Amino acid sequence: MNSFVGIIPSRYASSRFPGKALVDIGGKPMIQRVYERAREILETVVVATDEERISDVVKEFGGMAVMTSESHQSGTDRCLEALAKLEEMNTTSYSVIINIQGDEPFIKKEQIELLMSCFDDKHTQIATLIKQIEDQKVIFDRNRPKVVIDANDFAMYFSRSPIPNLRDVKEEKWHLKHRYFQHIGMYAYRRDILREITQLLPTSLEVAESLEQLRWLENGYKIKTAITKFESYGIDTPEDLREAIRLGYI
Repeated sequence: MNSFVGIIPSRYASSRFPGKALVDIGGKPMIQRVYERAREILETVVVATDEERISDVVKEFGGMAVMTSESHQSGTDRCLEALAKLEEMNTTSYSVIINIQGDEPFIKKEQIELLMSCFDDKHTQIATLIKQIEDQKVIFDRNRPKVVIDANDFAMYFSRSPIPNLRDVKEEKWHLKHRYFQHIGMYAYRRDILREITQLLPTSLEVAESLEQLRWLENGYKIKTAITKFESYGIDTPEDLREAIRLGYI
């Protein structure tokens, strides 16, 4: 039986929105909203941060936080260090790690449940979420990575470009002629796989597309996908926060 832990990597030094983890959203700091959403479904959740101010706030609202190195290049790396510290503190081992983005205050518990369900398949090494694209503009938006999957729902490739290309079909009708998926950037990993992928060096496709998950595919790892009906809404900039308020997320 799988044992799950949720880890929320959270940095203070965001280039586009410094200190966003602590920004007030409807009376609560963003990191608290993420934490509380995760705790709706996961018994153990920890914030992995390199900033004492974030750690202090998490502890103030009753959450768990661990300090991690400032040198990590990705949230995946930060998750591994946090896992080691958490297991040392709790003398407990976890078989699956859910990586929850610290700037996703509106994450749904159903999305976390979907990720967890992927590990009912013993062949799942890594899991992530995808969503069917209904707006053709999203297909051509380079900031919204797309994914193609195989017959068993494993990812074949991720790209910022439209994939697949529909020959002899007008672009405005692509979403009507084929089932396109966008990637929702949530991940879960088996414990041993998390350790392995953090040892991998950057690969050519990863560098070309600026998508970390391509490093895993290029090295032969399999990524199970699950289809969510919920859109992802991350807060990357102050404008994103204002738009979230305008759209009624808060």
